[in-house]
Amino acid sequence: MNVLLVGSGGREHALAWKLSQSPLVNKIYAAPGNGGTAGLCENVPISDTDVQALMAFARENAVGLIVPGPEAPLVAGLADAAAQANIPCFGPNAFAAQLEGSKAFAKQIMRETGVPTADFAVFDDHQAARAHVESRPLPMVIKADGLAAGKGVVVAQTREQALDALDEMMVRKVFGQAGARVVVEDCLLGEEASFLAFCDGERAAPMPSCQDHKAVFDGDTGPNTGGMGAYSPAPVLPRSRWEEMTALVITPILKTLAAKGHPFKGVLYAGLMMTGNGPLVLEYNVRFGDPECQPLLMRLESDLAETMLACAAGRLDPSALRFTDRTALCVVMAAEGYPGNYPKGMAISGIENAEADANVKVFVAGAKREGDALVTSGGRVLGVTALDSDLAAAQRRAYQAVGKVTFENAFHRSDIGAKGIARSQA
Repeated sequence: MNVLLVGSGGREHALAWKLSQSPLVNKIYAAPGNGGTAGLCENVPISDTDVQALMAFARENAVGLIVPGPEAPLVAGLADAAAQANIPCFGPNAFAAQLEGSKAFAKQIMRETGVPTADFAVFDDHQAARAHVESRPLPMVIKADGLAAGKGVVVAQTREQALDALDEMMVRKVFGQAGARVVVEDCLLGEEASFLAFCDGERAAPMPSCQDHKAVFDGDTGPNTGGMGAYSPAPVLPRSRWEEMTALVITPILKTLAAKGHPFKGVLYAGLMMTGNGPLVLEYNVRFGDPECQPLLMRLESDLAETMLACAAGRLDPSALRFTDRTALCVVMAAEGYPGNYPKGMAISGIENAEADANVKVFVAGAKREGDALVTSGGRVLGVTALDSDLAAAQRRAYQAVGKVTFENAFHRSDIGAKGIARSQA
């Protein structure tokens, strides 16, 4: 079959890499793709949110499976359009995609289903939000309700920071309409983990746990990014707890959405805070994380295309999902200045040297092809991912590979996996 892969990041290169290994897949089109997918797919110049153009292309090219990478096309209704065209789509419809598209919707669903989460309040009136912030204990979290490219969250340590965040989102509209409504919630303390599951509307097949690293600098300092690295599994959420976690944070959501007439098909991603009072959900995403996707797919031994088709058709067999017991770790190489302003157009070299190690894969994110050269075009440029026997070994192998890849003004965190190693040793 032909596959239409939607998106342009490191996650999409990883998905293309894994899908290309399936005997079910004849050809992959990537819309719009990047310099990494160009080696595995035919890149087509269609925006990932142009649902009409994506569907026209799918019909004209006999696409048998649509795989949305990011959340925006799902929120825009790509899965709904695919259902109308009778083309299998690995992702939820627009109603269910509100789990990520609206922080308020997600929190209200959690409250309705009893999924543990921080106490919260929702506001679309600026003065009412300010009055609430003045009355709540610190620290607190201010979230733009809509999609803000992973940047619409402020952890306010002071009252002034919280009020400034409200002003930025609701008055100065730094996130556009995404900040017209805000969620104000209690700040949770603990260690974060990512828990993802394949879902077919009724059944869930959990994947191994992950841990992302959002802050730009070592020691979890500096502004939040889209993610500077990730590893799987995460010692903070060991295998012995995956079944419990599925029952706590995945299955109730599936049951509730199915009862509302919108069965969730695709990847449901629970961002967790492992607190002293147990796990609480920080947020839901409706797609693979980036960069969590990279280590997860390095570990996946099952046929990804077959699994995605089973989810879309409502016939997922959780017992058929297989992952290696080895650990995978991804280090993001970024352009200096990210997540603020950063230069573009720097030539990248050394990927072949890094990938001479069969247990290393360099996934391209913010880079494009210019002739025979690969040059930077985004903030997060590469995801250097390694597989090894345990976390410390995977960390060593990944950073050895990072040392072989170069581009001007490159930087990366040097402590990806450090929390997990410390926890394992403890």
